[in-house]
Amino acid sequence: MIDRFGSDAQRRRFLPKLASMEHFASYCLTEPGAGSDAASLKTRARREGEHYVLDGAKAFISGGGVSDVYVAMVRTGGDGPKGISCLIVEKGTPGLSFGKKEKKLGWNSQPTAMVMFENCRVPVANRLGEEGDGFKIAMMGLDGGRLNISACSLGGARASLEAAQAYLGQRSQFGRKLAEFQGLQFRLADMATELEAARLMVWRAASSLDAADPEATFHCAMAKRFATDAGFQICDEALQLHGGYGYLKDFPIERYLRDVRVHQILEGTNEIMRVIIARRLLARSNGGP
Repeated sequence: MIDRFGSDAQRRRFLPKLASMEHFASYCLTEPGAGSDAASLKTRARREGEHYVLDGAKAFISGGGVSDVYVAMVRTGGDGPKGISCLIVEKGTPGLSFGKKEKKLGWNSQPTAMVMFENCRVPVANRLGEEGDGFKIAMMGLDGGRLNISACSLGGARASLEAAQAYLGQRSQFGRKLAEFQGLQFRLADMATELEAARLMVWRAASSLDAADPEATFHCAMAKRFATDAGFQICDEALQLHGGYGYLKDFPIERYLRDVRVHQILEGTNEIMRVIIARRLLARSNGGP
């Protein structure tokens, strides 16, 4: 988002350390009272000279308390999406604080916490784009985020499928390797097919986004919905094929299952993906571009 929407000065200032992973950044949109309805966010930023003064809180922020940079969507104008602007808040800024680390079902390799602003002064020079551009920037940023989460689901599903293949080739029941039972072979075949279909959808969406295709948001929403649903289903099927062993922490499947489950929620729930897809289809049928 900084690379795409930032000024030359902002890119020179922030991108080198982010690109080298010396610094990490967090995307701050969701609030305690504004999840899927992101345009109703309440975090307020009032202009005072060459600074904005922020008050409010963001919820479920990946990297909260650990990241060096927080790209936050805040309300600088009236209600609705046109009143939202985007500010870069740096760690250590007075008035920036964090909630406790959340205890989660999965994704335990990264911290999640609330990000809170109380009389937090941020230079106007840290604004991405113009006032009122924040919601547009946030939504465009989500297209890439949806591909990231889709790719994570592909990885979890692939690892689960490979683990299931290996397990069925090693485990014997009723005097035969599990891999010799046709019913289990069919289940592997379906898992592999769903995974490949999901991968192709993600590639198509990524290509569409890179090309600035007008249909990119539509393609990203479809890829995210399909890949994250398929990813969880494949992990769940792999756990089932492992039997009781799949439920044990001695095997990796239970962690894959817990980690990919949240992908159906992150970067816009899959219900919201369906809304985006349906709206585009209806716009087409009504003669829209």
